[in-house]
Amino acid sequence: MTLKFLFDRIFALAGLILCSWFLLLIGLMVRIVDGAPVFFLQQRVGKHGKLFVIHKFRTMSNGARGTSITVKGDRRVTKLGAFLRRYKLDELPELWDVLVGNMSFVGPRPDVPGYADRLVGADREILHLLPGITGPATLKYRNEEELLANEENPQQYHDEVVYPDKVRLNRYYLHHYSFWMDIKIIFATLFGKKVLFNGEYV
Repeated sequence: MTLKFLFDRIFALAGLILCSWFLLLIGLMVRIVDGAPVFFLQQRVGKHGKLFVIHKFRTMSNGARGTSITVKGDRRVTKLGAFLRRYKLDELPELWDVLVGNMSFVGPRPDVPGYADRLVGADREILHLLPGITGPATLKYRNEEELLANEENPQQYHDEVVYPDKVRLNRYYLHHYSFWMDIKIIFATLFGKKVLFNGEYV
């Protein structure tokens, strides 16, 4: 049983208990303002390519369809949803996914099956990691929606520039993992700071 395993379980449980009132409040707000369902459930690719269901607060209009990427000002996102996404509050239910072992606090963001299928060769080794709530790629692209909104073709820019760079960062994380690195990434996420990672600040 590793230190990462223990940290994830202990702090996910503590987070769910301490934030239970806040989770309930957000859930009520989503239900009252945007209606049901409160949660967004979607299949994602986990460790070793195993599919699992991720839990988030719903931030898009009911029945929204379209591309898997989101840009700033996306009409599918509700007003309350935009607020939740801005402060990453929609991701708080992922504490449950960490507690049950489908995710970790730190790791690659879990892809939808279509993107994971694009991983070839050595890039597929990132599937040896548990997906995370945050990570080096998440930090570097914390303003991804704004970045994509400035591109003429957001989908193409994401697929050809952003996604390959995320894979590069996640591979580096895999090969240079340390528990202390995880702690630094978590603190950088919580307090909006940058951390030195692979010779660059993310």
